[in-house]
Amino acid sequence: MQAGYSLSMIYGVRMLGLFMILPVFSIFAESLPDYTPLLAGIALGIYGLTQSLLQIPFGILSDKFGRKPIIAIGLVIFVLGSLLAASSESIYGIIIGRALQGAGAIAAALMALAADLSREEHRLKMMSFIGVSIGFAFALAMVLGPFLNQFIGVSGLFVVMAVLGVVAIIILFALVPDPGRSAFHRDTQAMPTLVSQVITDSQLLRLDFGIFMLHTVLMASYMAVPHLLQNQADFHLDEHWKLYLPVFLLSVVFMIPFIIKAEKKRRMKQVFVGAIGTLMLAELGLFVGGNSVWQIGFVLVVYFTAFNLLEASLPSLVAKMSPGDRKGTAMGVYSSSQFMGAFAGGGLGGYCYQHWGSEGVFLACATGLMIWLLLAISMKNPRYVSTYLLNVGKIDADQVNQMVMKLVAVQGVAEATVVPDDGIAYLKVELHALDEAKLLEYSVNKLD
Repeated sequence: MQAGYSLSMIYGVRMLGLFMILPVFSIFAESLPDYTPLLAGIALGIYGLTQSLLQIPFGILSDKFGRKPIIAIGLVIFVLGSLLAASSESIYGIIIGRALQGAGAIAAALMALAADLSREEHRLKMMSFIGVSIGFAFALAMVLGPFLNQFIGVSGLFVVMAVLGVVAIIILFALVPDPGRSAFHRDTQAMPTLVSQVITDSQLLRLDFGIFMLHTVLMASYMAVPHLLQNQADFHLDEHWKLYLPVFLLSVVFMIPFIIKAEKKRRMKQVFVGAIGTLMLAELGLFVGGNSVWQIGFVLVVYFTAFNLLEASLPSLVAKMSPGDRKGTAMGVYSSSQFMGAFAGGGLGGYCYQHWGSEGVFLACATGLMIWLLLAISMKNPRYVSTYLLNVGKIDADQVNQMVMKLVAVQGVAEATVVPDDGIAYLKVELHALDEAKLLEYSVNKLD
């Protein structure tokens, strides 16, 4: 599990670096030359544009030149962008710095390295561990940003981001094992020839639009939430961390029962749709506003309970609804949609705040969520299956159907796709019913 821990640390410190300015930047930006809310929104979200455009090329380059060199180059670009933003005295310099931060687009290459370092049968655990670290880093960033801002300011936060990038490079070479070999993994990497099949799948498109809208709303809202707390609730920016700490702790506690209900009680669609509706109501609550920290804090607990629930549910739904051998491509398109949402949200939030103030931002977000809610209601109920990979060894093409029949005959296996050249069987399984011992009889590996 050393690989899982170390890769999670790299994901975590980079996520921490990207999001620490989110709860403080919109107020800080007002002091910059050439400031407009629109430019501040672009500065906040532009990392998503470069990240979205470059993450798949970085993954392809890592196939050719090796995972660690490409990841290291991406982290160096992130560090340079952070330092440029830290030293900039204008909004334009910060825009360029944030764009460079996103241009170090290592997400796909990191996923590929994680796949290289994990057996097929262990990969689900590895990816779950990484997902948890990303969520934890986001919550920590929202608390640390305002806390550190009172001592070092936003320029200091960018310096901290650069330091975190250097720490990630050290972790990469000091703690992450070298893979025995690097290969293309259909379950974690995007395959360009399959993109057209993924983007024409109406169910997956609903989920791609969902993650786009979720991050659009997040980034847009945080062009206005800091102002709401400071101006209406008379709660100074340096104190905001005291609110975010209990907000995130409570939101995680409140989220857990819904996660259990969605998976154990097989109510995923109902919980998912309910979370979208709840997020829309939270935006309307912010639109109405409040004159006390307690009122706004209550709405933020509701907001982040729904947000965290959706952030956890969406990738699970993508995995359930995508064919096993197209999961990597489906997740690549999904991830790109997420980053494009961050970019769109920054611009939208800045534009709305510039023309209509905080109320315009929250109303626009509620409208977008209403559209998403209507699309989600018409979504099919997901199958309650998980992706499971099995290394069956390379087989002849004329033996594929026979192998598929053997695999689907195993208790708990709902679907099997075998790629003979890869020697990998991509399965959809019901984990609670799976006869794993029987299934592993067809594997050329043995579990530790």
